[in-house]
Amino acid sequence: MPTLLSTQSENTSRPNIPENFLELLRETWGFDSLRESQVSAISSILEGRDTLVVMPTGGGKSLCYQAPAIFRGGMTIVVSPLLALMKDQVDSLKQVGVNAIRIDSTLTASEKREAAAQIRSGAVRLLFVSPERLANPEFIRFLEGNDIHTIAIDEAHCVSQWGHDFRPEYRQLSSLRSHFPNAAMHALTATATEKVRNDIIDQLQLRTPRVLVSSFDRPNLTYRVLPQSDAAEQIREVCERHRGSGGIVYCLRRNDVEIIAEFLKKKGFSVIAYHAGMSHEERKQAQEAFINESVDVAVATVAFGMGIDRSNVRYVVHASIPKSIEHYQQETGRAGRDGLPAECVLLHSAGDVMTLKKITEGSLKEANAPEEIIASSRNQIEEMSRYCRTPVCRHRALVEYFGQSYPSDSCGACDICLGETDEIPDAKVIAQKILSCVFRVQERFGVNHVVDVLLGAKTQNVTQRGHDQLSTYGLMREHPKSQVRDWIYQLVGQGALDLDGSEYPILKLNPQSKSILFGDGQPRLIRTATKAKEKKQASTSEAATYSDSGLFEKLRVLRKRLAQEQNVPPFVVFSDSVLIEMSAYRPSTLENMLNVSGIGNAKRNSYGQAFLDTILEHCNAHSLAMDFDWKSKAGINGARSTAPTAIRSSATGTKNVTLPLLRQGRSVAEIATKAGVSPSTVHSHLVDLLSEEAVASIDPWVTTEVQQNVIAAANIVGRERLKPIFEHLNGAVGYETIRLVIAFEKQQSASAES
Repeated sequence: MPTLLSTQSENTSRPNIPENFLELLRETWGFDSLRESQVSAISSILEGRDTLVVMPTGGGKSLCYQAPAIFRGGMTIVVSPLLALMKDQVDSLKQVGVNAIRIDSTLTASEKREAAAQIRSGAVRLLFVSPERLANPEFIRFLEGNDIHTIAIDEAHCVSQWGHDFRPEYRQLSSLRSHFPNAAMHALTATATEKVRNDIIDQLQLRTPRVLVSSFDRPNLTYRVLPQSDAAEQIREVCERHRGSGGIVYCLRRNDVEIIAEFLKKKGFSVIAYHAGMSHEERKQAQEAFINESVDVAVATVAFGMGIDRSNVRYVVHASIPKSIEHYQQETGRAGRDGLPAECVLLHSAGDVMTLKKITEGSLKEANAPEEIIASSRNQIEEMSRYCRTPVCRHRALVEYFGQSYPSDSCGACDICLGETDEIPDAKVIAQKILSCVFRVQERFGVNHVVDVLLGAKTQNVTQRGHDQLSTYGLMREHPKSQVRDWIYQLVGQGALDLDGSEYPILKLNPQSKSILFGDGQPRLIRTATKAKEKKQASTSEAATYSDSGLFEKLRVLRKRLAQEQNVPPFVVFSDSVLIEMSAYRPSTLENMLNVSGIGNAKRNSYGQAFLDTILEHCNAHSLAMDFDWKSKAGINGARSTAPTAIRSSATGTKNVTLPLLRQGRSVAEIATKAGVSPSTVHSHLVDLLSEEAVASIDPWVTTEVQQNVIAAANIVGRERLKPIFEHLNGAVGYETIRLVIAFEKQQSASAES
C-alpha cells in the first residue's frame, strides 16, 4: 500500500491514527500504511463521529470500518445488500483471525442460535446483516440488548432515490437512529454525486457528519469507448488480449447475453452466462464459478456484479451503453480492485440508447415512479451518451462529472490520450456539411435519413422526398457510413445538434448549430486512428516489474487448491497483488513472509508453510535469489523489514536461537520446535552457517549415503542448477537437502584450496 499520509479533511484538524492501531493493522492485515483517504475516514470513525465516506472501488473502503471495530471493541453492525457479498467479507475476516458473523436466511436454526449466543457473549466484533432483517422488530429488540456502538451502512447509495441503484428497503434504515441513539453511524459508498450524498445524510439522519469524498479517479483503469460495429468480434478482441484472466461482459438484453456467451465459448473461452431468465440455482452456480475462478469470463446483464468481490477482474466490457455515468463508474469499478492494471471497453450505438430509454422509462412507469424520477433517468442516459460522443480525456470526464477537477492534461490511460483516436483537422467543414443537411431536410428526419442523404444513398425514402436533388446529397460519400453516423452523434454529444423526441427522435438545429454554420463556433470531431501511439501502461504495481512470472503462476495454482479445500474464493486466501509481491520478494522464511504487504500473522500461520515450500522449490530449481529487496531497486521507502520487532521477528533474532543448536548438531525438527520456526527456516540458516563458518560434517542432518548420491548426480548433470539434480534422483531427495549438500561440498573445496 502507499506510504502513510495525513490529510486535511472537511472542517477537521489533522487526522491522527494511534500507533497501536497501526500495530493492529500490521498484525491482522499485514499492512504497514494507509491511503490518505483511509486515514481521514478511520480517524473520523475512531472518534465516533457520524461519517459519510465516498471512496472508489478498490480504495480500501471496507477496512475503514472493519479495523476500527476490532480496535475499539464492542460490536459494529454492518448493513450489506447482498448475501454473497456478506459471505465473502465474513470469510475474509475469519481468514485474518477476526470474529465476524452474518445472520441471514441461509443459516440453519442451530446456526442462528449459535450466532445469537456469540453476540450475547460480547465476542463478536462485526455483525453483517441485510436491510430487510433490520426491518424485523423482533431482531431489532434482540440487538437493543447488546453493546452496539457503531453502525456501518455499506453501498449507502442504495438509500437515495437519486442514486443509480435505489432500493426501497434501504429507506427503512432511517429508523436505526431511534433504536440506537448513542451509536455512531457511518455511510459508505463508491459512487455518489452531491445530490445523492445530501439525500443519504437526510435519509439516515446523520448528525453533523464528516463528509469525506476521495478522488473518483481510478488511474489503474484504461478506458476505451468505441462505436459498435461487430459487437461479438469487438468483445472477442478484448477477451483475447486478456485470455486466462477474469473479465465481465455486460449486455443490455438476455438474448444478447446468450448469443455472446455462446460465441465466446466457440472461440475457446471459459464462460458463464448470467441473467434474470435463469433459475435462482443456475444464477448462484454461475456466480460461484466466476468468484471461485473456475471460469474466466462472465457474460451478464447488469444484475450481475454488485455481490462480486473478486479482486483480479482484468477487464470489463460494456456491449451497450449503461444507464448512467454512476452505473458506468460502479460497473467498471469491478475491474482492477487489486490496484493492478485493468481495461474497460464501452461499445456504443444510437440504437442501444433508444432501446435503453424505452426499457428504463417503461419499467419506471410500470412502478408508478414520479415524473421527476423518469425525467432524471432520461437525463442520466443523455449524459452517458454525451460521455461516449464527446472527444475529451475519459478520466477527466468522469472525475469532472462528480464535481472534482482532474490534475493532468493527459491521463495516458484512455483512447483519447493514448492517441487511439485522430482529431479531424477540418472538423468545422464536416460539421457544417452535416448541419446544412439537417437544415435542408427541414429538421424533420432522424439520424439514419440524414446519413443516407449525405452519402448519396438511393433509398426509396430519399428519392420519393426529392432529397437526392438537395445540394447536400452525396456531399460526404467518401466517408464510411459508420463514421458519418458517429460524427453526427459527436455533434449531439457536444450540444451542437439536438435529438428531439423519444420513440422516433429527429435532428434539430440549435443556437450552437447556427454558430458553427454562420459564426465562429468550432466543434471537435474525432475518428479511430489508423495507427495508435504506443500504449502507455496504466498505473501498476512496482512489484510486477520484479515479479517472477513462473513463480506467480505456481502460487496461483497453490492458492486455488487451498481455496477449494476450504470452500472459499481464491482472493480470500491472498489477492493477486500479494502473490505478485511474494513472487518478487521470494521470502526464505516464515518470518520474512511477513515483509510482504497484505500478509498478517493469521494468514502467515495458515498458509505460510505451503507457499514457502513452493517458493523455495522454485528458487532452488531456477537459482533465484531469495529475500530480494525489490523495493530498494524500485526506489520505494518504508520496506516491511523496518517494522517494529514487537510486530515482526527479524531473521537475525531467530538465528540467535537456531545457530547455537545447529553447532551442537541438533536435528532440524528439534531446532524448528525450539525456535518456533519452520524446518525450511532452519535449513536456510544452516546453509548460511556453512558460508560463514567451517563445519566439519553435515552428518547430523544428511546421511552419508544421501550425500554420496547427491554428489554423484551433480557430477553427471552439473551444479549450476538444483532442478537437474532433483530430477536425476527421481525426486527422492528434496531441494533443501540438495542445496545443503552442495553448499557443504563448496565449503570443503574452499578449505582444501586454502
